[in-house]
Amino acid sequence: METTSSRPHLFGLLAGLFLAAGLAFASLVLARTWTHLKESQIIDVTGSAQKHIRSDLAIWQGHFSVEAESLLDANAQLKADLAKTEAFLRAKGVKDYALLPVQIREVTQRVRDDESGETVAKRVGYQLTQAVEVRSTDVESAPRLSRDCTDLLEQGVAMVSDGIQFLYTQAGQAKVEMMAEATKDARTRAEQIARQGAREVSNLRSARMGVVQINPRYSTATSWEGNNDTTALEKTIIVTVSAEFALR
Repeated sequence: METTSSRPHLFGLLAGLFLAAGLAFASLVLARTWTHLKESQIIDVTGSAQKHIRSDLAIWQGHFSVEAESLLDANAQLKADLAKTEAFLRAKGVKDYALLPVQIREVTQRVRDDESGETVAKRVGYQLTQAVEVRSTDVESAPRLSRDCTDLLEQGVAMVSDGIQFLYTQAGQAKVEMMAEATKDARTRAEQIARQGAREVSNLRSARMGVVQINPRYSTATSWEGNNDTTALEKTIIVTVSAEFALR
């Protein structure tokens, strides 16, 4: 009798447990559904903008070296070669140039020590190196200057060209302007996507600028850190923006 009378109580307990589990499951489904609906009110897109630019600053660097047995003799030769170099720059119409600090290096050679019989390093002279840097907004003349510096060889100056850098000094301002263009492009893309779902794009919630790529013109090279080319006169700036829009 006790076993029979306890069954209704057991069934009621099980029914309560199933009901509680069902309510919990329904709450979970409802929460997930609400989250999905909430997320569906936002769309994330990436917009881009590009601009072709021409470098407005050229930087050329070159250097020459002299050697002599004594430091005083090497310094005298360096001054003589520097005078020829400055005369060359003036003849080319260059006014804005800088002289970098002179590098001094001891010149040694391996010789046999008469007493120990061992091979040791012996100082036989000094080498002095003078570097020159030219900055010019005349970006067309810099390559010619690099080529013409070989004329100094005829005067006994061993000038070596270290290459030219082409820079765009307005890159910072261009990035700000292009960010607005990239954001506009992102909205256009968001609207195209939203129309496929019968939705409309509302206000901009956030925008984050991506890395900036400055490449030689027509180059499509990319880098996670961004590129900043200094080799090409003609360049292309590419800016990306990750934007978040609300939907209605």
